[in-house]
Amino acid sequence: MGLRLVLAEDNYLVREGVRRLLESRPGLDVVACCGNLDELLAAVDSESPDVLVTDIRMPPGGMDEGIQAAQRLRTTHPEVGVVVLSQFTDPSYALALLDGGTAGRAYLLKERVEDVDDIVAAIEAVAGGGSVIDPRVVETLVANKARAEESALAELTPRELDVLREMAEGKNNAAIAETLFLSTRSVEKVIHSIFLKLGIAWEDSAHRRVKAVIMYLGEQD
Repeated sequence: MGLRLVLAEDNYLVREGVRRLLESRPGLDVVACCGNLDELLAAVDSESPDVLVTDIRMPPGGMDEGIQAAQRLRTTHPEVGVVVLSQFTDPSYALALLDGGTAGRAYLLKERVEDVDDIVAAIEAVAGGGSVIDPRVVETLVANKARAEESALAELTPRELDVLREMAEGKNNAAIAETLFLSTRSVEKVIHSIFLKLGIAWEDSAHRRVKAVIMYLGEQD
C-alpha cells in the first residue's frame, strides 16, 4: 500500500511543482491539494491521509497556519503525520511544532524540496511515527553554545542516552519506563539529570523536552 498525502500550499505554482515531484515517486499518492487552513482541515477529514505536507504560512492569517494545523491534528487525527515546509531557520517554529510531542512530525526548510529524496525521507519517517528536524535549524539552535552542549551530550550516561533516545521517538515517561524496565519515578529522575547536564533545567518547561530531543537528533547525523 502506498502513502496517501494531502498537500497544502497557497502558491499555485509551488503547489503544483511539489505535487508533481511527489507523484513522480512510486508509492506516494497526493489525494488532495489545498490553498488555505480551512481547506487543509476539510481535506484531512474527508481523505484520511497518512501524511500532511504543508507550508508553514497560508491564508487566512499568513502566520503559522501549518503549525496550527499540526497541533490541531494531534487531537483530531493523531494518526496523521505532518511535514511542515518552512523558509525560517528560527528554532522557535520547530519548537512550537514539536511542543505537543515529536512523534510523526517533521520540520524542513523549503530548499529541501529541490532534493526530492529529502522530502520523501521525511514523509516516510513521519508516516512511521518518527521525526525529522532540518539540520540547519538544529545548527541555529545550538550555535551559541555548540562546544558546551556537545560536551554535555558526551557526559550523558548510557542510561541517560537510552532515555533521551526514547524521548526522541516521542514516548512519554510511562512508555519509556515500560520499554526500559524502569519505574516512572526513575525515568523522571533520569530526565531531570539530562536537563541539568544539557543546561536547560531552568528553561520554560514546555520547551525543555523538545530542546533536549532536538540536540540529540542533531548529533545523529
